[in-house]
Amino acid sequence: MFKVKEIGDRVKGTELHVVQDAAGRLPFMRKIGDLLLLLSPTRYVGILDWYIIRKFIGTYIYAILLIISIAIVFDFNENLSKFTQYHAPWRAIVFDYYANFIPYYSNLFSPLFVFIAVIFFTSKLAGNSEIIAMLAAGVSIRRLMRPYMISCVLIAGLTFYLNSFVIPHGTVIRQNFESLYRNSKKNTSAENVQLYVAKNTTAYIQHYDNQYKRGYGFSLVKIKDKKIVSHMTAMEIQYDTVADTKFHWKLSNWKMRTLKGLKEHIQSGASKDTVLLMEPTDLVYSKGQQETFTSPELLDYISKQTSRGSGNVVQYEVEFHKRIAMSFSSFILTIIGLSLSSRKRKGGMGLYLGIGLALSFSYIMLQTVSSTFAIQADTPPLLAAWIPNIIFAVIAYFCYRHAPS
Repeated sequence: MFKVKEIGDRVKGTELHVVQDAAGRLPFMRKIGDLLLLLSPTRYVGILDWYIIRKFIGTYIYAILLIISIAIVFDFNENLSKFTQYHAPWRAIVFDYYANFIPYYSNLFSPLFVFIAVIFFTSKLAGNSEIIAMLAAGVSIRRLMRPYMISCVLIAGLTFYLNSFVIPHGTVIRQNFESLYRNSKKNTSAENVQLYVAKNTTAYIQHYDNQYKRGYGFSLVKIKDKKIVSHMTAMEIQYDTVADTKFHWKLSNWKMRTLKGLKEHIQSGASKDTVLLMEPTDLVYSKGQQETFTSPELLDYISKQTSRGSGNVVQYEVEFHKRIAMSFSSFILTIIGLSLSSRKRKGGMGLYLGIGLALSFSYIMLQTVSSTFAIQADTPPLLAAWIPNIIFAVIAYFCYRHAPS
């Protein structure tokens, strides 16, 4: 009997301890609950938001599929004779050319697809008086933009990732295909190449053949205090493609002149292995070569060329900044598209689509023009890449100010 009572007392004591412990932890659990509630997506994204996000992204994907499919049909019809003439295998046409054609042009015309998606979907909402109902229910135009901006975050992230890491590798494959089967010959040689390989050190190659990675008429000059301190020449220079590290070259029939005051020391030999901070990609430039570099490779190349004292990196700097700027274009163009098409006007969707197409092509054309200014008119690359966004951001501001509220 005493044992039963003792066990009962222990159970009651344990229950009391559990209750007290739970009570002590309750404020902490409440804080965790409040934090989870604060971070929950449902706090910021409601049913209406999910509806708009699904429709917006769906329309964006549909626009890409429709327009790119039409572009593929026209491109195939135009190049069919060349594919037949150069005996291009179907596997290469599908997987090397069109599999890389689709992401390249989808990303290039992404601003157009965003504008079409915004205007097409929002015009339907306005035409069905759904925008008017939302505004009448107390939903401001600023609140209405939230699902559009969330969609733009997804589009911008995908655009940047494709531009920086996926498309450059695909561009290399596509360009190799074009050089083989479309008679679009890549530049495989260079004449009279001169570049900085180190500070105060200039290399010169009279003729370079990229196919064999070999140069002829090589010269290397080092300058100190505006005076030549050494001058090396070689009949041939060959890049070592099997070396474990980069920048390994082999000189043939070389001669080295070292100047110290009035004294001159001459060395020569049949062959010599040396390390020079230059690669075949530095010697031969093909149109659009900067598009074949991933963003980390672009940064590395720009840093390497700048440290050498070379200023011929403008097109690479423009490409790097343009990839970042282009990712933000979806936000700007979405604000313009939503502000324009949220009103129910005579002319409807057709009018808005016409305006959208004109603005989209203007944006894409402005990107090309500003890049040309940077290369040929000494415009800072950062400014040149962001000029379209700056101009269209001003347009977006005025459109937003006159949007229905």
